Amino acid sequence: MSRYIGPSCRLCRREGMKLMLKGTRCETAKCSVEKRERSMAPGMHGWRRGRRSDYGVRLREKQKVKRYYGLMEKQFMIYFRQAERRTGNTGEILLELLERRLDNVIYKLNFAPSRKAARQLVTHGHIYLNGRRVDIPDITLKIGDTITLKNSDKSRKIVKEQLESNPNFAVQGWLQLDTAKPVATIVGMPTRDDVQLAVEEQLVVEFCSK
Repeated sequence: MSRYIGPSCRLCRREGMKLMLKGTRCETAKCSVEKRERSMAPGMHGWRRGRRSDYGVRLREKQKVKRYYGLMEKQFMIYFRQAERRTGNTGEILLELLERRLDNVIYKLNFAPSRKAARQLVTHGHIYLNGRRVDIPDITLKIGDTITLKNSDKSRKIVKEQLESNPNFAVQGWLQLDTAKPVATIVGMPTRDDVQLAVEEQLVVEFCSK
C-alpha cells in the first residue's frame, strides 16, 4: 500500500492551515505554519499566490480532506463512491465515513498523538477490535464496536503515557472511553460538528463528481 513519506509540515504549508499531522507539536511555536517566514506555500515560488480559479478552490478543499485523514487519491475516491451511493448529503456522509476509520478513532480516543501514530499502533498489533487483533487501520467502525489493547505491558505503556501526556483531551460524544482499563466503545455516529477540519465539503463533492 502506497503512503506519503515526505515532510508533513510541507502539506500544512501548501494548504495554508494546520492539518494536525504531528499532533500536539502543531499547537506549539515549532509549527511551521505559525512561523512568519514559512507561512507561505513550499517551494521557491511559494510567495506567488495569485487568485485561484474555481477549479483550484475545489481542488484545495479536496486535498485538505485527503491529507487530514492521511489518504492517497485512490483510497479517497473509494470513500467518495461509497458516500455517493448512499441517500443523503454526500459531503456529510463522506466525512462521517472518514471519521469512522479505525486509525481516526484511535486518535480521537487520545490513544496516539496523531493519525499517523495511530496507524502505526494498529499495524503493529497493539489494538484489538471486538476481542480480535486487527492490523488494518482503515476498518470502518460501527455502533457497538469495542476497542481494547493487546494484553501486554508494552501496549498498555504506550497508551497510558499518551493519555497521561494530554489529560485535558476531550473525547467526543459518539465515543465512550474507560481510561482505567482502557476500553472504548462506539456509542453513536459522528456528526458534521465532530469533524475538526474547516472544509467546505460541498466543494469536494463538486470536484469529485466531474
